[in-house]
Amino acid sequence: MSPRPAGRNWNTVSFPSTLYLIPILDLLLSKVPSRWKAEVRLGLQEALVNAAKHGNCLDPGKKVLIQFSMVADEYWWIISDQGPGFEAPECCCREEVEAHLPCNEGESGRGLYILYQVFDQVEWNRDGTELRLCKQVRNPARLPLVV
Repeated sequence: MSPRPAGRNWNTVSFPSTLYLIPILDLLLSKVPSRWKAEVRLGLQEALVNAAKHGNCLDPGKKVLIQFSMVADEYWWIISDQGPGFEAPECCCREEVEAHLPCNEGESGRGLYILYQVFDQVEWNRDGTELRLCKQVRNPARLPLVV
């Protein structure tokens, strides 16, 4: 995992493990250009649900911590949970994640795919308790996903 980008002002917010995420998402998206908000909201919601539900097992005594920063066209979010962690995929390529999607629409398991589609960088720490996401909103090679 690369070190946290330096030379930035980082904001921090935390919340007890819950699935009520509207005010947190609104805060995290407040500076994101409207053209990208729906797509980034989907990705951040997936990451926060995973941290609260799978990481912290919805234990209200455990917190989800988010550090976030914006410089120029790069938006960064670092999401940490207090759970036991998980084994992050070794390959970070979209094609490999896509190949492991569940066949049945009722099954879960699409979260990694969503993260790799929405964000330009997706990295976990060694313990699988911290997720680092970056979105470059002025990337001319990529337009927002249609959601």
